[in-house]
Amino acid sequence: MGSEAEITGPLLASGDSAQAPAPEAVPPWREQVTARGLAVSAVLGVLFCLITHKLNLTVGIIPSLNVAAGLLGYFLVRTWTAALERFGVVSKPFTKQENTVIQTCVVACYGLAFSGGFGSYMLAMDQRTYELIGPDYPGNRAVDVKNPSLGWMIGFMFVVSFLGLFSLVALRKVMVIDYKLTYPSGTATAMLINSFHTTTGAELADQQVRCLGKYLSISFIWNCFKWFFSGVGDSCGFDNFPSLGLAAFKNTFYFDFSPTYIGCGLICPHIVNCSTLLGAIISWGFLWPYISTKAGDWYPANLGSNDFKGLYGYKVFISVSVILGDGLYNLIKIIYATIKEIMNARAKKGRLPLVQVQDGDEGSKLSAEEKHLNETFIKDSIPPWLAGSGYIGLAAISTATVPMIFPQIKWYLVLSAYVVAPLLAFCNSYGTGLTDWNLASTYGKIGLFIFASWVGQNGGVIAGLAACGVMMSIVSTAADLMQDFKTGYLTLSSPRSMFVSQLIGTALGCVIAPLTFWLYWSAFDIGNPDGAFKAPYAVIFREMSILGVEGFSALPQHCLAICSFFFIASLVINLLRDVTPKNVSRFIPIPMAMAIPFYIGAYFAIDMFVGTVILFVWERVNRKECDDFSGAVASGLICGDGIWTVPSAILSILRIDPPICMYFKPSVSS
Repeated sequence: MGSEAEITGPLLASGDSAQAPAPEAVPPWREQVTARGLAVSAVLGVLFCLITHKLNLTVGIIPSLNVAAGLLGYFLVRTWTAALERFGVVSKPFTKQENTVIQTCVVACYGLAFSGGFGSYMLAMDQRTYELIGPDYPGNRAVDVKNPSLGWMIGFMFVVSFLGLFSLVALRKVMVIDYKLTYPSGTATAMLINSFHTTTGAELADQQVRCLGKYLSISFIWNCFKWFFSGVGDSCGFDNFPSLGLAAFKNTFYFDFSPTYIGCGLICPHIVNCSTLLGAIISWGFLWPYISTKAGDWYPANLGSNDFKGLYGYKVFISVSVILGDGLYNLIKIIYATIKEIMNARAKKGRLPLVQVQDGDEGSKLSAEEKHLNETFIKDSIPPWLAGSGYIGLAAISTATVPMIFPQIKWYLVLSAYVVAPLLAFCNSYGTGLTDWNLASTYGKIGLFIFASWVGQNGGVIAGLAACGVMMSIVSTAADLMQDFKTGYLTLSSPRSMFVSQLIGTALGCVIAPLTFWLYWSAFDIGNPDGAFKAPYAVIFREMSILGVEGFSALPQHCLAICSFFFIASLVINLLRDVTPKNVSRFIPIPMAMAIPFYIGAYFAIDMFVGTVILFVWERVNRKECDDFSGAVASGLICGDGIWTVPSAILSILRIDPPICMYFKPSVSS
């Protein structure tokens, strides 16, 4: 989820306020990309892919890990150099440019764990999701199944993941320098990296690293302790602790002691966490219990808990309607803002002088710093012919290869996607620069509906899901690229080193993301709606693809009317957030965040709310300490949980079960 932030001006490299400093020396771009940096990037890429997969396969909320990547990159390289110094080996100085390159490489790598669709469109093709929806469900055909396999997943990643890097690289100067887009996450990461590489910043960074290590250890040890009580199956242990009572537990209202979700609550804005809790209360507190009373009237009373003709169908389709309403509103809003800003920029360019004269020493100093930033950013240019030929060449390869992996989608459909993709990538990158929201999944869903309906019943389900993957990969990667270019601009990093780092990180992600997913796939029961790894978006994406082919005939009774209400409500709530004053709109919930617990359950919303309460109290008690260390605490909790996934998966593969099953039931049976 994107964080809400307001940046009033460009963040400049730090300098002495008394007098304009001499321009900072910048190492050549080849020295910014180092062997130790790539080794650290690969290690962090594995860790962050594990974290992203776990979040994708459980709740589907992925917080921004850019800051954590910068902090952990700094920690590992500093540890590396300190260890070598003990043996008398002198290492090259660790610069902020190298730190930025590591962060960029890690983000490019773990970004594919999200845009690769391992918890959404790719998993929606498998046999488990097909069987979960039901073989007798209208439009759900046995031929529209493609089970995960390392071979085709890695191949698909390689043929679609690089195009986004070439689609907008020629516009980097326009987006970063001319339009001065803020890219709040990229700017915050640059501020963090810049602070690390100053004397006072290094001291704070060391304290943050120790804090991160402390909470990482606590999280890891806690998960290890929980494992001993988790028994066999999915009903034992602290993950099923009825902390709010057994009646509330039946409606998924309980605290499950998850460090990951508490960490997400510390990272995500308060309004996101409160929105998820509100969505949980509306759905599991009122809506689902009410619809359950209509069993035998609206739907047959003897259906299973995961039958789409019953309550389960209402859960999925109402979630889809809220998600689509929120996505459609934000898409229209960002396209409108993009067109408006471009028109304003052109109008101002025609009226204003080419050189803006600023009075006073402060204005001159600011201009000198900006000039140094601009010169560094432009110096190592990436030739437009390279970007153009790279995109065309990769598009040609992908157009020929994707139909071999998915025969349901013809070559001309893939080609048509690549013709319009750069425009959508520009809209998404521009919108991310304005709002910090990456709407790649929304563009992917639009492509899913269009191509599924275009192909029709003869293969439309798989074709829509594959087209979703093509669109998501391009628009998501392009937005991440521009976000990282903003970070590089503010840390005086060469665009060429950033681009090379993106290419290397993407190549690593094409291998690491499928391999780490395969670890989960081999060790755990992925897609079980009653298990730990529900993969909620797999069902949602397959249902959307079926809906694109079959229309509304597949919906349960009265479901269309309820879905229409929630779709319109999602649009209205978003409109209220934009038209009301800021002191009011900040209390209006976010529909996208509200929709997630509709399908998954209330337990993770309670965990995230605990995180936001801790953050709220911490801010009131000691605001500075909270600002300095809350990100490190959250990153430690999430990373410790992610690291525990590896030994947990190994124990599962070796069929070593926990020795104790901690289970709760009423003391007296009535």
